[in-house]
Amino acid sequence: MPLLARVREELEKAEKDDQVRAVIVKINSPGGTITASDILYREIVAFKARRKIPVTAVIMDVGASGGYYVALAADTIVVHPTSVTGSLGVVMLTVNAQGLLEKIGVAPLAIKSGPMKDAGSPFRPLTQPELQVFQGVIDDMYGRFVRLIAESRKIPEERVRSLADGRIYTAQQALALGLVDRIAYLDDVVASTKKALGVDEARVVMYHRPREYRATIYSEAATVSGVGQRPRAAHGLPRWARPRFMYLWWP
Repeated sequence: MPLLARVREELEKAEKDDQVRAVIVKINSPGGTITASDILYREIVAFKARRKIPVTAVIMDVGASGGYYVALAADTIVVHPTSVTGSLGVVMLTVNAQGLLEKIGVAPLAIKSGPMKDAGSPFRPLTQPELQVFQGVIDDMYGRFVRLIAESRKIPEERVRSLADGRIYTAQQALALGLVDRIAYLDDVVASTKKALGVDEARVVMYHRPREYRATIYSEAATVSGVGQRPRAAHGLPRWARPRFMYLWWP
Protein backbone atom coordinates (compact mmCIF):
# COMPACT_ATOMS: atom_id res chain seq x y z
CA MET A 1 0.00 0.00 0.00
CA PRO A 2 2.29 2.78 -1.23
CA LEU A 3 -0.02 5.64 -0.25
CA LEU A 4 -0.22 4.43 3.35
CA ALA A 5 3.57 4.45 3.58
CA ARG A 6 3.65 7.91 2.02
CA VAL A 7 1.08 9.39 4.41
CA ARG A 8 2.83 7.91 7.42
CA GLU A 9 6.17 9.33 6.27
CA GLU A 10 4.69 12.81 5.95
CA LEU A 11 2.91 12.66 9.29
CA GLU A 12 6.12 11.54 10.98
CA LYS A 13 7.97 14.52 9.49
CA ALA A 14 5.26 16.89 10.69
CA GLU A 15 5.28 15.32 14.13
CA LYS A 16 9.05 15.84 14.53
CA ASP A 17 8.96 19.45 13.34
CA ASP A 18 8.14 21.77 16.24
CA GLN A 19 7.49 24.62 13.82
CA VAL A 20 4.51 22.84 12.27
CA ARG A 21 1.46 24.39 13.95
CA ALA A 22 -1.33 22.84 11.86
CA VAL A 23 -1.86 20.23 9.16
CA ILE A 24 -4.05 20.44 6.06
CA VAL A 25 -4.83 17.09 4.43
CA LYS A 26 -5.92 17.27 0.79
CA ILE A 27 -8.24 14.44 -0.25
CA ASN A 28 -9.10 13.64 -3.84
CA SER A 29 -10.44 10.09 -3.99
CA PRO A 30 -13.64 8.11 -4.63
CA GLY A 31 -12.48 5.66 -1.96
CA GLY A 32 -10.67 2.36 -1.88
CA THR A 33 -10.32 -0.82 0.09
CA ILE A 34 -11.82 -0.95 3.57
CA THR A 35 -8.50 -1.67 5.24
CA ALA A 36 -6.59 1.11 3.45
CA SER A 37 -9.28 3.64 4.36
CA ASP A 38 -9.34 2.54 7.98
CA ILE A 39 -5.54 2.61 8.37
CA LEU A 40 -5.31 6.11 6.89
CA TYR A 41 -8.01 7.23 9.32
CA ARG A 42 -6.13 5.67 12.23
CA GLU A 43 -2.81 7.26 11.23
CA ILE A 44 -4.33 10.74 11.31
CA VAL A 45 -6.13 10.12 14.62
CA ALA A 46 -2.91 8.81 16.18
CA PHE A 47 -0.98 11.82 14.87
CA LYS A 48 -3.50 14.19 16.45
CA ALA A 49 -3.25 12.38 19.78
CA ARG A 50 0.54 12.63 19.83
CA ARG A 51 1.10 16.08 18.33
CA LYS A 52 -2.06 17.87 19.52
CA ILE A 53 -2.29 20.36 16.66
CA PRO A 54 -5.34 21.08 14.48
CA VAL A 55 -5.88 18.95 11.38
CA THR A 56 -8.15 20.09 8.55
CA ALA A 57 -9.29 17.81 5.72
CA VAL A 58 -9.92 19.56 2.42
CA ILE A 59 -11.87 17.62 -0.20
CA MET A 60 -10.90 18.54 -3.74
CA ASP A 61 -12.84 17.10 -6.72
CA VAL A 62 -14.06 13.98 -4.93
CA GLY A 63 -13.95 12.77 -1.36
CA ALA A 64 -16.44 9.95 -1.38
CA SER A 65 -16.87 6.72 0.58
CA GLY A 66 -13.38 5.74 1.78
CA GLY A 67 -12.17 9.25 0.97
CA TYR A 68 -14.80 10.66 3.33
CA TYR A 69 -13.98 7.95 5.89
CA VAL A 70 -10.40 9.30 6.03
CA ALA A 71 -11.64 12.89 6.30
CA LEU A 72 -13.54 11.98 9.48
CA ALA A 73 -10.20 11.79 11.30
CA ALA A 74 -9.70 15.56 10.91
CA ASP A 75 -10.94 18.22 13.30
CA THR A 76 -12.60 20.08 10.43
CA ILE A 77 -13.84 18.93 7.01
CA VAL A 78 -13.86 21.54 4.25
CA VAL A 79 -15.16 21.03 0.71
CA HIS A 80 -14.72 23.13 -2.40
CA PRO A 81 -17.92 24.59 -3.88
CA THR A 82 -17.81 21.98 -6.64
CA SER A 83 -16.65 18.98 -4.57
CA VAL A 84 -18.53 15.68 -4.60
CA THR A 85 -18.75 13.68 -1.38
CA GLY A 86 -20.98 11.08 0.24
CA SER A 87 -21.38 7.60 -1.29
CA LEU A 88 -21.41 6.37 2.30
CA GLY A 89 -21.46 2.61 2.31
CA VAL A 90 -19.75 -0.62 1.33
CA VAL A 91 -19.59 -2.42 -2.00
CA MET A 92 -18.23 -5.74 -3.20
CA LEU A 93 -17.53 -5.94 -6.90
CA THR A 94 -17.08 -9.07 -8.94
CA VAL A 95 -18.15 -10.48 -12.31
CA ASN A 96 -19.80 -13.64 -13.55
CA ALA A 97 -18.05 -14.83 -16.70
CA GLN A 98 -19.61 -18.30 -16.76
CA GLY A 99 -21.76 -17.68 -19.82
CA LEU A 100 -18.84 -16.25 -21.78
CA LEU A 101 -16.59 -19.18 -20.88
CA GLU A 102 -19.24 -21.68 -21.96
CA LYS A 103 -19.42 -20.01 -25.37
CA ILE A 104 -15.73 -20.57 -25.97
CA GLY A 105 -15.70 -24.07 -24.51
CA VAL A 106 -13.89 -23.36 -21.26
CA ALA A 107 -15.04 -25.10 -18.08
CA PRO A 108 -13.12 -24.08 -14.93
CA LEU A 109 -12.81 -26.67 -12.18
CA ALA A 110 -12.25 -25.81 -8.51
CA ILE A 111 -10.94 -28.55 -6.24
CA LYS A 112 -11.76 -27.24 -2.78
CA SER A 113 -11.80 -28.23 0.87
CA GLY A 114 -15.24 -26.79 1.52
CA PRO A 115 -18.29 -25.59 -0.40
CA MET A 116 -17.49 -21.89 0.13
CA LYS A 117 -13.75 -21.99 -0.48
CA ASP A 118 -14.23 -20.43 -3.94
CA ALA A 119 -17.12 -18.16 -2.95
CA GLY A 120 -17.18 -15.11 -5.18
CA SER A 121 -15.49 -16.91 -8.05
CA PRO A 122 -16.03 -15.06 -11.36
CA PHE A 123 -16.43 -18.43 -13.06
CA ARG A 124 -19.85 -19.25 -11.60
CA PRO A 125 -22.88 -17.53 -10.03
CA LEU A 126 -23.07 -16.92 -6.29
CA THR A 127 -25.16 -19.42 -4.34
CA GLN A 128 -27.73 -18.14 -1.85
CA PRO A 129 -25.66 -19.20 1.20
CA GLU A 130 -22.63 -17.42 -0.28
CA LEU A 131 -24.68 -14.29 -0.90
CA GLN A 132 -25.82 -14.32 2.73
CA VAL A 133 -22.23 -14.63 3.97
CA PHE A 134 -21.03 -11.73 1.83
CA GLN A 135 -24.03 -9.61 2.80
CA GLY A 136 -23.23 -10.26 6.46
CA VAL A 137 -19.68 -9.00 5.98
CA ILE A 138 -20.91 -5.92 4.13
CA ASP A 139 -23.51 -5.16 6.81
CA ASP A 140 -20.86 -5.41 9.54
CA MET A 141 -18.43 -3.10 7.75
CA TYR A 142 -21.26 -0.71 6.90
CA GLY A 143 -22.22 -0.57 10.57
CA ARG A 144 -18.64 0.38 11.45
CA PHE A 145 -18.72 3.23 8.93
CA VAL A 146 -22.09 4.47 10.21
CA ARG A 147 -20.95 4.47 13.83
CA LEU A 148 -17.80 6.38 12.93
CA ILE A 149 -19.80 9.06 11.11
CA ALA A 150 -22.27 9.32 13.99
CA GLU A 151 -19.43 9.72 16.50
CA SER A 152 -17.32 12.12 14.46
CA ARG A 153 -20.10 14.33 13.14
CA LYS A 154 -22.37 14.16 16.21
CA ILE A 155 -25.31 12.92 14.16
CA PRO A 156 -27.75 10.29 15.52
CA GLU A 157 -26.98 6.86 14.09
CA GLU A 158 -30.46 6.40 12.63
CA ARG A 159 -30.11 9.73 10.86
CA VAL A 160 -26.74 8.65 9.46
CA ARG A 161 -28.25 5.43 8.14
CA SER A 162 -30.87 7.44 6.27
CA LEU A 163 -28.10 9.49 4.65
CA ALA A 164 -25.76 6.57 4.02
CA ASP A 165 -27.62 4.82 1.24
CA GLY A 166 -24.73 5.16 -1.23
CA ARG A 167 -25.81 8.38 -2.91
CA ILE A 168 -23.38 11.22 -3.52
CA TYR A 169 -23.82 14.80 -2.31
CA THR A 170 -22.80 18.19 -3.60
CA ALA A 171 -20.86 20.51 -1.32
CA GLN A 172 -23.98 22.49 -0.40
CA GLN A 173 -26.00 19.34 0.27
CA ALA A 174 -23.26 17.87 2.45
CA LEU A 175 -23.02 21.09 4.44
CA ALA A 176 -26.78 21.21 5.00
CA LEU A 177 -26.74 17.60 6.21
CA GLY A 178 -23.90 18.20 8.64
CA LEU A 179 -21.45 15.92 6.86
CA VAL A 180 -18.93 18.75 6.41
CA ASP A 181 -18.12 21.92 8.32
CA ARG A 182 -17.83 24.52 5.60
CA ILE A 183 -17.34 25.32 1.92
CA ALA A 184 -14.15 27.15 0.96
CA TYR A 185 -11.25 27.21 -1.46
CA LEU A 186 -7.87 25.85 -0.46
CA ASP A 187 -6.23 29.25 -0.12
CA ASP A 188 -9.11 30.37 2.11
CA VAL A 189 -8.41 27.35 4.32
CA VAL A 190 -4.77 28.39 4.60
CA ALA A 191 -5.82 31.95 5.51
CA SER A 192 -8.35 30.83 8.12
CA THR A 193 -5.83 28.41 9.64
CA LYS A 194 -3.35 31.26 10.11
CA LYS A 195 -6.05 33.37 11.69
CA ALA A 196 -7.03 30.56 14.08
CA LEU A 197 -3.39 30.19 15.11
CA GLY A 198 -3.13 33.93 15.71
CA VAL A 199 -0.28 34.50 13.26
CA ASP A 200 0.05 36.99 10.42
CA GLU A 201 2.70 35.10 8.51
CA ALA A 202 3.11 31.37 8.01
CA ARG A 203 4.91 29.20 5.51
CA VAL A 204 3.03 26.33 3.84
CA VAL A 205 5.26 23.25 3.80
CA MET A 206 4.54 20.36 1.43
CA TYR A 207 6.61 17.23 1.92
CA HIS A 208 7.77 15.40 -1.16
CA ARG A 209 10.21 12.76 -2.26
CA PRO A 210 13.11 13.59 -4.60
CA ARG A 211 12.10 14.67 -8.13
CA GLU A 212 8.43 15.03 -7.21
CA TYR A 213 6.62 18.23 -8.21
CA ARG A 214 5.22 20.20 -5.28
CA ALA A 215 5.46 23.80 -6.45
CA THR A 216 2.09 25.06 -5.20
CA ILE A 217 -0.65 24.08 -2.77
CA TYR A 218 -2.62 22.76 -5.74
CA SER A 219 0.01 20.18 -6.63
CA GLU A 220 -1.41 16.70 -7.09
CA ALA A 221 -3.31 15.13 -4.22
CA ALA A 222 -2.78 11.39 -4.13
CA THR A 223 -5.68 8.95 -4.33
CA VAL A 224 -6.57 6.33 -1.76
CA SER A 225 -4.63 3.09 -2.20
CA GLY A 226 -6.37 0.59 -4.46
CA VAL A 227 -8.00 3.22 -6.67
CA GLY A 228 -6.50 4.87 -9.72
CA GLN A 229 -3.89 2.18 -10.18
CA ARG A 230 -3.46 0.03 -13.24
CA PRO A 231 -5.29 -3.28 -12.98
CA ARG A 232 -2.95 -6.21 -12.46
CA ALA A 233 -3.73 -9.63 -13.85
CA ALA A 234 -4.39 -12.51 -11.49
CA HIS A 235 -5.79 -15.89 -12.45
CA GLY A 236 -6.42 -14.56 -15.94
CA LEU A 237 -8.64 -11.68 -14.79
CA PRO A 238 -7.87 -8.04 -13.95
CA ARG A 239 -7.63 -7.06 -10.30
CA TRP A 240 -11.02 -5.31 -10.25
CA ALA A 241 -12.75 -8.54 -11.31
CA ARG A 242 -11.86 -10.26 -8.04
CA PRO A 243 -14.28 -9.73 -5.14
CA ARG A 244 -13.10 -7.13 -2.63
CA PHE A 245 -14.93 -5.22 0.08
CA MET A 246 -14.50 -1.51 -0.47
CA TYR A 247 -15.53 1.90 0.74
CA LEU A 248 -15.76 3.09 -2.83
CA TRP A 249 -17.94 5.29 -5.01
CA TRP A 250 -18.43 3.19 -8.12
CA PRO A 251 -20.75 4.98 -10.57
